[in-house]
Amino acid sequence: MDITTNRNDDAYRMSLSELRRRTEEVRKGGGARALAKQRERRKLTARERIEKLRDPDSAFIEIGAFAGDGMYEEQGGCPSGGTVAGIGYVSGRQCVIVA
Repeated sequence: MDITTNRNDDAYRMSLSELRRRTEEVRKGGGARALAKQRERRKLTARERIEKLRDPDSAFIEIGAFAGDGMYEEQGGCPSGGTVAGIGYVSGRQCVIVA
């Protein structure tokens, strides 16, 4: 490998690491306070509802994870634009799921 390839590989790995970190932040949802509010109302979060809806052990590809990225920072952000959207399997059929 030449130096350029190594640099590109390093940049790719750094970008992938950053993507994973940001995705994990989004998956936390609105944070502990929002989760407590859902629990108080005896409700599931959108991601929990999707998990129960889709086929077990099937993939779910979230397509709107960064929709609200950088919005409303003074209020703690707006993960996924307040909506979880993605592609997954329900009863063996591929579906777009929005919660």
